[in-house]
Amino acid sequence: MNVPTNLWLIRHAPVDGPRGVIHGPDAPADLGDATAFAALKARLPGSAFAVCSPARRTRETAERLGLVAVEQADFREQDFGAWTGRRHHELERELGPAAYLEFWKAPASNRPPGGESFVDQIARASAGLALLPAGEAILVVHSGTIRAVLAIALDLAPEQALRFVIDPLSLTRVDRLAEGWRVGAVNQRWKDQ
Repeated sequence: MNVPTNLWLIRHAPVDGPRGVIHGPDAPADLGDATAFAALKARLPGSAFAVCSPARRTRETAERLGLVAVEQADFREQDFGAWTGRRHHELERELGPAAYLEFWKAPASNRPPGGESFVDQIARASAGLALLPAGEAILVVHSGTIRAVLAIALDLAPEQALRFVIDPLSLTRVDRLAEGWRVGAVNQRWKDQ
């Protein structure tokens, strides 16, 4: 691979819904922060290949940024199975504090009932990255997807990649080069500018 792939990883806009919920793919985006959208859009390359996950919030964010994005299922958020649509405090009450905390002791490898682990998400993201063309590529995706790409690029253990903070409407820059990976920025935001 002689031509690099320059990844512009954008986390979708905040979910337009209640906090503390493990949102499913149909959750809408809050597109009201015009300043943040304008600042982010001004930093993106023109004529880039654009991709989003199949989730409604990533599609809506991409459209608000003026992108015509191709949906790629490999870049969807981690599947939380039976926990999707549930509130964290409800799960803790239902499962019991000890069982709920046990899951979070190894969140990278544990799978919620009927769901997938973060390790599984890394494997999916790796498959998706292999399909991207060389050149500029904008990915409007999820915090978990961006952490998965960082795990791949930095050769991190999954547990270490989960330490990254990835805010809504933030930009992370990663380049896939012939000789390896280069990380230019993580979680850049321009909300107050």
